[in-house]
Amino acid sequence: MTAGTRSVLVVDDDAAMRDMVVSLLEDQGIRAQAAGSVDEALKSLGESDVDAVLSDIRMPGRDGIELLGAMRELRPDTPVVLMTAFGSIDSAVEAMQAGAFDYVTKPFKRDALLVTLERAFERRALEEENRRLRRAVDQTASFGDLIGTSIAMREIFALIRKVADGRSSVLITGESGTGKELVARTLHFSGSRASRPFVPINCTAIPEGLLESELFGHVRGAFTGAHADKKGLFEVAHRGTVFLDEVGETHPGMQVRLLRVLQDGEIRPLGSSETRKVDVRILAATNRDLRKEVEAGRFREDLYYRLRVVEIDMPPLRERREDIPVLAHAFLDRSSRRMGRELKGFTNAAMDRLTGYPWPGNVRELENEIERIAALAGRADAVGVEMLSEHIRGAPPAPLPVGDGALPFGADLNTAVDALKRRMLQDAIRETGSKTRAAEKLGIPRQSLQKMMTRLGIQDAGDA
Repeated sequence: MTAGTRSVLVVDDDAAMRDMVVSLLEDQGIRAQAAGSVDEALKSLGESDVDAVLSDIRMPGRDGIELLGAMRELRPDTPVVLMTAFGSIDSAVEAMQAGAFDYVTKPFKRDALLVTLERAFERRALEEENRRLRRAVDQTASFGDLIGTSIAMREIFALIRKVADGRSSVLITGESGTGKELVARTLHFSGSRASRPFVPINCTAIPEGLLESELFGHVRGAFTGAHADKKGLFEVAHRGTVFLDEVGETHPGMQVRLLRVLQDGEIRPLGSSETRKVDVRILAATNRDLRKEVEAGRFREDLYYRLRVVEIDMPPLRERREDIPVLAHAFLDRSSRRMGRELKGFTNAAMDRLTGYPWPGNVRELENEIERIAALAGRADAVGVEMLSEHIRGAPPAPLPVGDGALPFGADLNTAVDALKRRMLQDAIRETGSKTRAAEKLGIPRQSLQKMMTRLGIQDAGDA
């Protein structure tokens, strides 16, 4: 918000005081309106909005406390700063408890008044930004807990819509913490199997010796301790979905058994000579490069292609920084409600640090950081830089990518141009799958593209 766009309604029955304050504000480039009574102020507010109201407490007829009450109905988001004589501070404290933003005592110093109003403007701007981001969350979180406004996430949402109702296997790839299980749950619960079981299986959490029994079941006497028949998780998930998390960790024998399920829709419990038909959709996730695992002989090629009928690659958070604000606000709302906090958003400086940090733990790390902040927030109403973890406070502010036109407040021309170049290069490489083809698409030499990638800090993944 620039000085030229700020506006204040000054309410005081003392015409000399009213004119003096209006003149002071206009000298600072702040638009000032004036009203001599509460009724006149409410009429003005009914016709146009302002960024703050500066009102005397004691006036004939209806006073500043009554104006504050009426403002809750008419303009609940407009901060009210009250003016009071030194001997009436008790009334100002009462007004603060009733919802006033702050108060100044008469006679006030010019700088003290301007600082108080500046804080009121910042609060108004913060609340407007919070509303904008919450609207963005509401518009984009249409797939369970998946949130994102970036091009990459919108493409993932579109792909989920296309394949949610299908039977094909889906391989979900990406670094740890990027939200692979959320994608799997979204696929299941937005598809035709939503009313059937969703069975997640962490292939690294079950001991290798028990994995086969857990997945396919066993019959009585199959091994020591098998005192009764037991259904495996594939049978439990009949007509539903099995989600194999970290499928790249499975041993060769288990890979053979999984391949049989994918090819024939059959399982054979341990100790049984009979197979059983199961109708399950298999979703799998891995943070490994399965293609390299196949080349190294650690993962079956035929199973890889059976799992990877459709692939959804979750980008790391550092490659979709424009999603950090909406994610952070969603996590803050959730944690604040759960812990009974009053946190309404982030200061600009705090959000700059969040968007500048590389988030090696991705969305999971961001969620944990916001939860930590809420737990320690006390009675704070906004997240400031001092509330962030030390290693995040030290992160240099980074410009947001240009996605949806979002640039950080106050970005200069060079920052904006670099952000645009970064977004165009990333989009071209993602769309073409090759630096050579991306350079052709952008109409620049490949060498120039490589130099720009280096300067802009774009990770070089090699040519596809």
